[in-house]
Amino acid sequence: MSAFRRATAWSVDFALVVALASLLAVLTFNRMSALVTDVPELAARGGFDLLTSRGDVLDASAGLGTSLWDRSVGYVQQAFGLLVVAAFLYQWACLALAGRTAGKALTGLKVMPRTPRRAALRAAVTTATDVAVYAVACVLLVEGEIVLSVLVWLVAVALFLLNALPVLGGRRRSLADRVAGTSVESVELSRSAATRRVGTS
Repeated sequence: MSAFRRATAWSVDFALVVALASLLAVLTFNRMSALVTDVPELAARGGFDLLTSRGDVLDASAGLGTSLWDRSVGYVQQAFGLLVVAAFLYQWACLALAGRTAGKALTGLKVMPRTPRRAALRAAVTTATDVAVYAVACVLLVEGEIVLSVLVWLVAVALFLLNALPVLGGRRRSLADRVAGTSVESVELSRSAATRRVGTS
């Protein structure tokens, strides 16, 4: 089994994550646009804030702006949260049910052994190294925590490399494989091994 096949399988699976992220980005942008373009709601809220401001117009307008910003940030957080959950469920369901994701199926690879617990562990590590930590960095950036965002981004890159680089080694086991106690094998190799076991029994 070559590192190229593993890289191709990862690329296919990550392309699916990127496609979902793009869809969530469009939906989030539309939700944020609806906040700004909903003039009646803005007018009503602005009027109420003005009436209760006791003449402090600047404070009332600042409160309205802060409210809109907080809701927009909330939408971004929800989108990243959904992305992380969807990425985990995709990995876990595919591995638990079939022992392979779409990328691994296309490249003739399979995760062994296949059990729900191992699938959950492997999916959790894969999601963390490929999506989750990056998502946290992006959310921190949106919240204005620039320094912390950069630090988390560096952690995300380090985790990604720790997960990916061992695949280039002799045993070709990623960090996710080591944590879950699994290995990725070619389907042809698995079938020939099964045939040998049947022949010797």
